[in-house]
Amino acid sequence: MAENNTQLQNLVNYGLVKAHVAMGLIFFIIVALMGFLYSLQLDGIYPFPGIEFLSPGRVRMIHTAGAAYGFLVNMFTGLLYWAVPRFTGYRVLSDALGWFMFIALQAAVLITVVAILFLGMADNVEWGETPWWLDPIIVFWLLLHLLQFGAPLFKASQRGPLYVTGWYLAAMLIWTPLVVFMGNLIPRFWAVGSGAGAVQSTFIHDLIGLYVTPVAWGLMYYFVPVIMKKPMWSHGLSLLGFWGLAFFYPMNGVHHFLWSPIPMFAQYSAVFATVAVEFAVTSVLINFMMTLRGSAEQLKYNVPLRYMYTGAIFYWITCFQCAFHVTLTFQKVIHFTDWVTGHAHLIMFGTFGLWVLGMAEYVWPRLFGKETMYSKGLSEGVYWLLMIGVFAMFVDLTASGLVVGFDWIGLNPWIDSVNFSKPFWYFRSVTGIMMLTGLFMYAVNFYKTATAKSGLTAELREA
Repeated sequence: MAENNTQLQNLVNYGLVKAHVAMGLIFFIIVALMGFLYSLQLDGIYPFPGIEFLSPGRVRMIHTAGAAYGFLVNMFTGLLYWAVPRFTGYRVLSDALGWFMFIALQAAVLITVVAILFLGMADNVEWGETPWWLDPIIVFWLLLHLLQFGAPLFKASQRGPLYVTGWYLAAMLIWTPLVVFMGNLIPRFWAVGSGAGAVQSTFIHDLIGLYVTPVAWGLMYYFVPVIMKKPMWSHGLSLLGFWGLAFFYPMNGVHHFLWSPIPMFAQYSAVFATVAVEFAVTSVLINFMMTLRGSAEQLKYNVPLRYMYTGAIFYWITCFQCAFHVTLTFQKVIHFTDWVTGHAHLIMFGTFGLWVLGMAEYVWPRLFGKETMYSKGLSEGVYWLLMIGVFAMFVDLTASGLVVGFDWIGLNPWIDSVNFSKPFWYFRSVTGIMMLTGLFMYAVNFYKTATAKSGLTAELREA
């Protein structure tokens, strides 16, 4: 995987990598600010009371939609421009198409923000609040995405068997347009009632399971061996994890609607599939941990690698927790409580967020011909702020969910559960300050790395 600089310049468009990663970081800071603002509403200190376009409900939708499309899609796309040409040996389909897609993505996110905040237009789909008339455009963008990255993957497959990263990415490119179409448009135009809820669940959870997870694991299977300079421990385990994801994850979505009018066979199948996914995730985690064996000292000084392994452990914790909380017994306690919010933040921020930040920190200095980030101290400080912040939030909200859940089961006055929640909500805002501080420090380090005049050149752009 170590080509010379001329070959790399011919393979990879560094401008597209820089543009997507930079915009992803900007959106990450914005959506984190939106989440922090929303937390202040629960603390009773919301700074914009009575201002319609900054009402907490609208701010919350920007937090979720912005995290999906502004942060994750930008970051993943930029990292794909870095990784796919390298492990396939072929360029993406078109640089011009790449810049068109970049502009279109930013425009779609901006239109979503304007439509939700200023026009009050939002779709009633969890994690799919983008106005329905944008959804066909998003599907079209995803088809272009399929062509752009499918071209080098197809060429590489004709030359010989694809590395497991190619398996994950090829599947993701096909799955994602189907997930967005089915989960957003079919419930609006062709399905009604509980049937629409069952179909909608394919978007709620499969956006994570069939887009975010395969592209994230695929990139992990690329970056970890490159950084550690050793092959993955087991190719067989990597394929077991892939097929476990492909077979079980599509059925997970209905577990968002347990104890609903959706037929119980669908609910039971979702519970079974969610528990089964934990075994697939465990096989992947074992593979990465065994790869680390004999090289664990790298975690002491290699911050990008530390991000990746921390995120992997958080992924396993989240899925292990999920295997319990999707059972009908647990749902009686934790449904509609902060337990679910803590769970969502550990997977989205603690796993996927840390993964892409680690990958971006590895890639960013190499885009500018430098060996490392501008400040090792900033890198270390950011890691600890983000890691401690998100895990503390997870523990805090998990505890809050249990307290409130048992309070509701006890049939106590509803206001009691609000009063019980307040200390947990205050602490969540504190953890939010930690994570926001870390993200601002991360952005400063990125800016200084890009603008610093000193540093090594060309040769460091390998791998």
